[in-house]
Amino acid sequence: MSLIRPLVLGCALALSACATVAPQPKGAPAPAQAAQPAVAAAVPADDNLNAALWSQRAVEHDMIYEEVFRDAQAKLATALKDPTWDALPKDDRTTPISRKLKPAVVLDIDETVLDNSPYQVRVIRGGGEFNEADWAAWCKEAVARAMPGAVAFTQWAASHGIAVIYVSNRAKDLDEPTLRNLRQAGLPVSGPEAFLGLGTFVPDCDQAGTEKGCRRQLIASKYRVLMQFGDQVGDFVTVLANTPEGREKAIAPYRAWVGERWFVFPNPTYGSWEPAVFNNDYTLPREERRKLKIDALRDK
Repeated sequence: MSLIRPLVLGCALALSACATVAPQPKGAPAPAQAAQPAVAAAVPADDNLNAALWSQRAVEHDMIYEEVFRDAQAKLATALKDPTWDALPKDDRTTPISRKLKPAVVLDIDETVLDNSPYQVRVIRGGGEFNEADWAAWCKEAVARAMPGAVAFTQWAASHGIAVIYVSNRAKDLDEPTLRNLRQAGLPVSGPEAFLGLGTFVPDCDQAGTEKGCRRQLIASKYRVLMQFGDQVGDFVTVLANTPEGREKAIAPYRAWVGERWFVFPNPTYGSWEPAVFNNDYTLPREERRKLKIDALRDK
């Protein structure tokens, strides 16, 4: 920057500060006041804005889904031929693997095969946060679109004699609209075991919260699982402690399975990764939760 411009600007500011207003004749109207610039209202931060925008408008989002599903399909024939191939963690493989078990692929639903970003947009525009009533209303509309590549992959699997099983944590009263949405989106749904929702009863297994371990054990009794798909760690393995360290520990024995037996999709809008950094305490005020998330960031 030139030294002349700051010097001139400084002189101008000094002269302006020292200038006096000429006295007005008695009875003359007061001089017009310069209009003050309007102060823009502060825009409240919304942690989901960029996440939802990326999910809907970034072509990279679609490319990732297409890439993952195509890569999985290319490897599925090899997995099908290998009688020892299994994608279930050891704690869920309650029935020994054998050729007698039918082959299957297991997929989460939300943000894995169905796109719920329109619901997130509604939350953003309303200025609120997730709530069960609005979420249920969205699910009952049964209009979520299939994720890119999901229909082609699942249809290919079904056409090759591989059972397509969806495991979801949607509430029991959402079973019917969920099945309707899956079918309308072009995703194959065949038989009562094709969809295992949160209300699924598994004998001799105590389900912990929304963990999917009991349902994976139920699948293990009848199927040889070739691949699992999801956007959360809990879609693949039981997480005993939902902390950053606990999540890392849960997947540590299965790192080599990622991209071979486990296929993971990005979900920047929501997930157990978020409350893991504020002790899973949703009773904290929104601002305090946001501060703890900012504190958890690395700058090196």
